[in-house]
Amino acid sequence: MSVFVPGHVTGFFNIEDYESKLKKGSCGVGFLLTKGVKTTIVESDSFEYEVNRGDDTIIREVLAILELDDMNFKVIQDIQLPIGAGFGTSAASALSLTLALNEFLGLGYSEDLCGQIAHMAEVNLGAGLGDVIAQTGNGLVLRTKPGAPGIGEIESYNHDVYVAYKTFGPIETSEIINDPDYKKIISEVGLKYLELFENEPNLDNFLIYSNKFSLETKLMSQEVKKQIDYFESIDDILGSSMAMLGNTVFALAYNEEVFKKLNIEGLHIDKLNNDGIVYD
Repeated sequence: MSVFVPGHVTGFFNIEDYESKLKKGSCGVGFLLTKGVKTTIVESDSFEYEVNRGDDTIIREVLAILELDDMNFKVIQDIQLPIGAGFGTSAASALSLTLALNEFLGLGYSEDLCGQIAHMAEVNLGAGLGDVIAQTGNGLVLRTKPGAPGIGEIESYNHDVYVAYKTFGPIETSEIINDPDYKKIISEVGLKYLELFENEPNLDNFLIYSNKFSLETKLMSQEVKKQIDYFESIDDILGSSMAMLGNTVFALAYNEEVFKKLNIEGLHIDKLNNDGIVYD
């Protein structure tokens, strides 16, 4: 049994802190990629796992929540994006694993409950706040109410647009979202641009507000800023900003050839994913 969950890039957000882990989360705007995490479960005489990037931290956390520590099967995860770079890989890992186990073991859980388990794993590990619920959507995703699937709320907007991205390395998400000073400024600035975006939810505003958010929160690194300035100087590129939370720059364009012509080492080209989660 295999399940694919797309990667998710947040442009701007605010932190919504609740005692309940299922209500705790973030509101904001981001987009889904055609690359993400594919989890496959196969029969085995003992518990095994095979992960092409990272370790088994997320896997162990999900299994602990599901109380499946002593079950025999093999987990194979194909993580198609850099870890810790703002692509929501830990959330995609947790959600694809929970959904795949639900199907493989016939647990009978709803998709919302699977999403809640994945969200709880994310919150427990300090790995993220809003990626799981966003990954249940498609295209450009607005998170209007914080929390796990079935508790939080999202709106999705499909767009036929290409994405280019380059990562300069990881950022430790937990160090940002658990820092009181960062939490305060992120929430204030994020709420301002969230309200503006909700009035006119379109790609242009997403790019403008994402850029302003990353500058005003002082989360943007100099190397990312330099790359953004270059992207912004090209007419056929719609706009550019920083992936939250990762030392990664992204840009959007309607024409893939715009990105293919650029001679930038480490630049990857993808597309907004309007299809979402895929069962295989």
